[in-house]
Amino acid sequence: MTSRKWILYAGDTVALALITFIGFATHGEADLAFLPRMTAAFFPLLISWFLLASFVGLFQDQTFDWARQLWRPALTALFAAPLAAVLRGFLLNAPVIPVFAAVLAATTAVGMAVWRGIFFLLNRKGREAR
Repeated sequence: MTSRKWILYAGDTVALALITFIGFATHGEADLAFLPRMTAAFFPLLISWFLLASFVGLFQDQTFDWARQLWRPALTALFAAPLAAVLRGFLLNAPVIPVFAAVLAATTAVGMAVWRGIFFLLNRKGREAR
C-alpha cells in the first residue's frame, strides 16, 4: 500500500472526526462530558464510510488522482451517513431521526468533498514537483 493511500485513510478518519466534532459544537456540546455521545456518532459514521468508500472504489488511484472524480466522495457520504444513523440507532437502542440523518448526510458530503479536494490539490502539486 502506498503512502498516499495511508494519508488518504488517515485524512478520511480525521475529516470524519472533525465533522462529528463540529456537529456537536454547533449544539454547544463540545465538552469532554459529551465524548461518549460523540463516539456513538463517530464510529458508526467511520464504519459506514469505509465500507461504502471501499465498495465504490474511493481508494483506487484513478479515483483520487482525477479532479473529475471529486463528486464520488460526496455521493458516497450521502449514502454512508444514513447508514451511520441507523447503526447509531442500533447501538444506542434509539429511534433514527430522519432530520439527523439528512443533516449528517449533507455535512458529511460537504466535509468529505472538501477534504478530498484538498488531498487532490496537494497530491497534484507533489506530482508536479517531481
